[in-house]
Amino acid sequence: MTSLLRRVKTTLSIRAHRRVRGLLEGEYTSVFHGRSMEFDDLRPYVAGDEVRDIDWKATARLRTPMTKRFIASRKHTVLVIADTGRNMAALAEHGETKRDLAVLAAGTVGYLAIRHGDRVAMVAGDADHTVFVEPASTEAHLERMLQRIDTNTRVDSGASDLTRQLEYAAKVFRRRMIVFVIADDRELGTEEQRLVRRLCVQHEVLWLRIGDADLMRPEWGRSGMHDVHDEASIPAFLRGDAKLRAEFQAAVAESSARAEDVFESFAVSSQRVSSEAQVVPGLFRLLEVHRHARR
Repeated sequence: MTSLLRRVKTTLSIRAHRRVRGLLEGEYTSVFHGRSMEFDDLRPYVAGDEVRDIDWKATARLRTPMTKRFIASRKHTVLVIADTGRNMAALAEHGETKRDLAVLAAGTVGYLAIRHGDRVAMVAGDADHTVFVEPASTEAHLERMLQRIDTNTRVDSGASDLTRQLEYAAKVFRRRMIVFVIADDRELGTEEQRLVRRLCVQHEVLWLRIGDADLMRPEWGRSGMHDVHDEASIPAFLRGDAKLRAEFQAAVAESSARAEDVFESFAVSSQRVSSEAQVVPGLFRLLEVHRHARR
């Protein structure tokens, strides 16, 4: 069996040089900053430290800026909610499957979590099934979690229905977590919006949206295409229509903007990615935006 976590680590090494990986880990740590953290000691201020961590009394006494350092007083739990319905078996914008992008995103966040001693859990499924993977903090556990996403996300899987997974999380979990949702880039339905609003009361929610393939791309003009949702074929002559292509692109942009507006109204940090190359930078921006939003 191919090690998906090894693939995630390899991709991280290729896509993110040392400084970017350090920034990504720093943003992950900062999401929990100020919650369940205990004072450890003081050290001289360095560029990039949070201004709110400066100890002003010590600074005045020592006549040089001093920063407080903290240690985590307890472990935290990151809950990944993943859509493994057949919609996520479709192609993303640059030709990879959405499943592959979801595995990379979940693997990256999970790897950051276990490196910091935190636990990772998962709720995943489709319209027919919802699976809960209990929290743990080992690489073997993370590998099994990624294998579930990869194995269960197929064109013959049940239809995507994120409402079921959001409802499960809203009903079952009371302890505060970071809830990291990986799903289609689309507008949320009324029931999904209600559940997201409910989750935000109890947890910190971050949302990664994976964009659809551009079926009008010229290089795919001779390829057979069909909709994974209902298996309807998409005629090549339609995909080659320039006017239809422009309308399609405009509709995608409008839908994505409306989805982002909904997330902003709930104060949910959200990012859209559409290729493997965008996943790591997208996660960095997602964590960075979330950190600033919490101030």
